[in-house]
Amino acid sequence: MNHRDGRLLLLKNVEIFDGLSDRMRSGHVLIEGHTIAAVETSPIPESSRTTVIDGAGRALMPGMSDAHIHLVGMANTPARLVLASQTELAATTLARAKDTLLRGFTTVRDMGGDTVGIKNVIDTQPELGPRIYPSQAAISQTGGHGDFGFVYEPPTALGGAPSRAEQIGFMRVADGADRVLAAVREQLRLGASQIKLMVGGGVASIYDPLYTVQFTPGELRMAVQSAQDYGTYVATHVYNVAAIRRAVEAGVKSIEHGHLADEATVALLAERDVWLSMQPFAEHDHSFVNPDSAQKNRQVCDGTDRVYRWAKKHGVKLAWGTDLLFEPQSNARQSEMLVRLAEYFTNAEALKMVTSGNAALMRLSGERDPYRSARLGEITVGAWADVLLINGDPLADLSVLADPANNIALIVKDGMVVTDRRAPRMPPPGNAGCSAPG
Repeated sequence: MNHRDGRLLLLKNVEIFDGLSDRMRSGHVLIEGHTIAAVETSPIPESSRTTVIDGAGRALMPGMSDAHIHLVGMANTPARLVLASQTELAATTLARAKDTLLRGFTTVRDMGGDTVGIKNVIDTQPELGPRIYPSQAAISQTGGHGDFGFVYEPPTALGGAPSRAEQIGFMRVADGADRVLAAVREQLRLGASQIKLMVGGGVASIYDPLYTVQFTPGELRMAVQSAQDYGTYVATHVYNVAAIRRAVEAGVKSIEHGHLADEATVALLAERDVWLSMQPFAEHDHSFVNPDSAQKNRQVCDGTDRVYRWAKKHGVKLAWGTDLLFEPQSNARQSEMLVRLAEYFTNAEALKMVTSGNAALMRLSGERDPYRSARLGEITVGAWADVLLINGDPLADLSVLADPANNIALIVKDGMVVTDRRAPRMPPPGNAGCSAPG
């Protein structure tokens, strides 16, 4: 059902969570084309152009977003990333992107991976997946979190061949201010809406303990300046205090992860108006064969509660994401990680974070924002028509979103009904062959 031809879509008799307030209100929502045309408490007139969906008192909320996702990484195993062709990797990623949309995530910010082409396909056929804010390749120093080259091979800066991760556009290794500048410009040339840098140690990577600080201040400032010249910003993978502070001093606008921060550093983020894009990690979210990675994962997970508490105390701008990688069979954990926010926030705080909150972070890409012509994460007049009809009340019980197949009754993206899971009404006796949508 496509409403791009001038027809109207009316969602009536719904309880509206608009993405901005703490309460629902009864009403009706009219969609015209790609955007929301009206949000009313009184009935909205219908015409011959209007397709009507009766929400029957269900909750209506904005489509959700994941502010830290790796579509290529979560769709493919490490073996596939090494052995599969570029076209096979892209096809698999597009298929799994549809799964993400069917979990209710209508927008994602991709933080490392060649996704501009996939975005372009989805933008022409919105039912294929979520809107994508691409970073393209995440940029790493030699021996940093994004260096997947073999230890016995010379690095690219010394004449070595690019690693497989670089060949498929998942990572870019760059050393020195000039090479970092070129790497940033390369991602912007490819269509990145924001830039991702690795500035501290990571869990899954081989060469870098969590305490390491990566990229010099000069390299970071060069990346920030280049991104600013294009009207956008730099986001950085980082856990530890020293690296967070170096990134903030360089002008980075979004700290990705940050689980090993201390309270003073969290307070600094609020003071400098820097976003904290964090994930409510639990140890079972990822599997590690390497004992060293498993230990690093425990350290990171142990920091979740205290950093969230400090962020709330100091009024840090918080975004939510998942950072799931390399285990396609576990991608449904995205919904579980969303519901886990209820351990740290009220349901209203959590819902606002994954709707209008994440959308505010994405708007930092300015003129590079591919969806800047309307607002995301809201049910307000003029916003993008990305909405979910829910069985249950997520403001009262966030866990209803843990089971999207049964509890997300309707998904509308870009004004198009992507899926309608409302149970059909049972036909009356004597009319076994007739039924109408619920």
